[in-house]
Amino acid sequence: MTVTDEAIDKIKGMLLREELKAGDRLLPEKELAERLELSRNSLREAVKALELIRVLDVRRGNGTYVTSLDANLLNGAVAFIVELQQDRSVLELFEVRRIREPASGFMAASRILAEELESLRATMEGIDETTGIEDLVAHDLNFHRAIGQAAGNEYLGSLVEALSGGTVRARIWRGLTQDHVVARTLLTVSISGVEA
Repeated sequence: MTVTDEAIDKIKGMLLREELKAGDRLLPEKELAERLELSRNSLREAVKALELIRVLDVRRGNGTYVTSLDANLLNGAVAFIVELQQDRSVLELFEVRRIREPASGFMAASRILAEELESLRATMEGIDETTGIEDLVAHDLNFHRAIGQAAGNEYLGSLVEALSGGTVRARIWRGLTQDHVVARTLLTVSISGVEA
């Protein structure tokens, strides 16, 4: 473990023990380094790393604060990583989607509100076998976003968003290179019981 990793772990420990909470301002660098028994350089590197993944917000001249720790904010780092891995691991992203989607659907089915069900149905309006692939993928993203929201789990919904972007190009390519993709997609939705 590098000294920077150790510094990150110590700050994470403060968050887990709730010594630091969303919105809190960190101690000045010198004091925090002494308290955590770290060099100021190690602490600086840890703060930079935690700022990149949006755990900390460094406000020049005002201090360093813990962000809201909101799922959407934190999963932005996941979306960034997914985009970087696009060419090498798109098949693994599809595997993750296949694992996650049944769980999302199961949770949504037991928690969905009437207006959410209407919103879900609306994502399918205007889709038929003549729909273009890019439009189909856009509707599909909205469909899965609605399911993620209906599941009532902020982290799951945010993860749906983070992982979806990494598969868009591959889904469009699949639609362009395989026959009857729109018809198969509509059949799958129809079988799942969410007909428009």
